[in-house]
Amino acid sequence: MKRLFKTYLEKPELAGLILLVLLIILFQVRSHGVFLNADNLRGILGILPEAGLVAIGVTILMISGEFDLSVGSVFALMPMTMAVLMVHGWPFPLALFAGLLVSAAIGFVNGYVTIRFAIPSFITTLGMLFMARSLTVVVSGGFPPLLPVDLPNWLFTAFVGPGNMFRMSFLWFVAVAVLTSLMLSRTNFGNWIKATGGFMPAAAAMGIPTARVKIVCFMLCSVLSGFAGMLQVLRLGSPLPSIGEGLELQAVAAAVIGGASLTGGIGTVMGGIIGTTLIRVIDNGLVLSHVDANWFKFAIGFLTIFAVVANAWMRKRAKAIKMEG
Repeated sequence: MKRLFKTYLEKPELAGLILLVLLIILFQVRSHGVFLNADNLRGILGILPEAGLVAIGVTILMISGEFDLSVGSVFALMPMTMAVLMVHGWPFPLALFAGLLVSAAIGFVNGYVTIRFAIPSFITTLGMLFMARSLTVVVSGGFPPLLPVDLPNWLFTAFVGPGNMFRMSFLWFVAVAVLTSLMLSRTNFGNWIKATGGFMPAAAAMGIPTARVKIVCFMLCSVLSGFAGMLQVLRLGSPLPSIGEGLELQAVAAAVIGGASLTGGIGTVMGGIIGTTLIRVIDNGLVLSHVDANWFKFAIGFLTIFAVVANAWMRKRAKAIKMEG
């Protein structure tokens, strides 16, 4: 039992992974073998990167001890900005760079206001949620702009791999996941993020620039959200102002289900990915199992509460065992 708790403390994403495996088996049985066929997996993996990239950013930010509720709005604003600029003659690379700059600027404002005025990030980013969503509608002029026909969509949406199983967006997603995982686990900056979220006064006393660490995490979170929004727009072929609504809550749920602590200092990129995959599996599995799709949000809500309660209980038991030892 002691070894189990020790393993959990070292790898909090394991609980989510076990649950994911159990749900895959359940849906495979309930769907009479359809769930794991190539066509269905292609569909799940085709849209996973869009929510997964947002979840990675939110997870890293939560590890640093902060929240971002504006990611769904940035998800829509970045590709809308890019599309409008291209309509006005900007080339795709320049418009992409400008869109990512807008995302980074929103992240900077979120971080700076939160830290400079000691406001809870929940409040700062809630305000930004409304502001960025409004900006998306204003920038669009009320009508989604038409995307140029000569866009290099293949670079982000083309199917590749054996049996055309993956979209190019999945490769981008994997690359970001690997780089951010290495950053968290193998670099000083990753240690600074965990220390800042774990106990900020101690981190500051050690000379860690905690304010800068949090601002960079806010910016990274916004940039990943904007990039994910661009992937969805290129897949759908139209920058709708309403995309990404509710995505911020799913991203927080994915991070929590994947083992991230609400108080900061604990979590992994892989946990956020597992949480996102779990949400996509439930969404898809309920449909294939002929269960009313309205149960989807109930399932996500239940899993989020269950994950928080289970994480708190496991950590409490682990500490008790250490003290007894």
